[in-house]
Amino acid sequence: MSSLSRITVFTGSASGAKPSYRAAAEAVGAALASAGIGVVYGGGNVGLMGTVATAASDAGGEVVGIIPKALVDKEIAHDDLTRLEVVADMHERKMRMAQLGDAFVALPGGAGTLEEFFEAWTWLQLGFHTKPIALYDVGGFWDPLVEMLDRLVDEGFISETFREALIIASDPQQLLDELQNWKAPMPKWSQPAGSA
Repeated sequence: MSSLSRITVFTGSASGAKPSYRAAAEAVGAALASAGIGVVYGGGNVGLMGTVATAASDAGGEVVGIIPKALVDKEIAHDDLTRLEVVADMHERKMRMAQLGDAFVALPGGAGTLEEFFEAWTWLQLGFHTKPIALYDVGGFWDPLVEMLDRLVDEGFISETFREALIIASDPQQLLDELQNWKAPMPKWSQPAGSA
């Protein structure tokens, strides 16, 4: 059973091509705030990242932004947060976001979102943390990625244990329920010989 004070959200600095992406970001931000769960995110006021933060803040939730100094102007640092931390670089940003969150959720986004998701998921597999990780799906957005992850399992590169530990949700309540009930898998190097 997970205890969630804050959730680290990875999502795009763009809003995407469909209005459903923005609607989903608003729903997740509001749902987390309503559940008394704080949001940790990249600190910008652009794209879906800004949408999540604003929705959570408007619903009375705690929102902590972590942004590198070089992106304060480019990603237009959000000025209505509980706290904004300006850090030296992207590495420090990701480390701080990982430290502050009790779980990770990836909403639709681009290369940066994928990179953050894969790093957090890899850290789980290596036993660097024992926090749940979820993909928040909007209209099948993550289907091609999930298909690739299943291929990696089939081809022996990822243990089915870690694929099964990945939460895939498309509704805020389902997301919260699965995060709360998640159990950490054994790290990769403590599994029996022959496991991927």
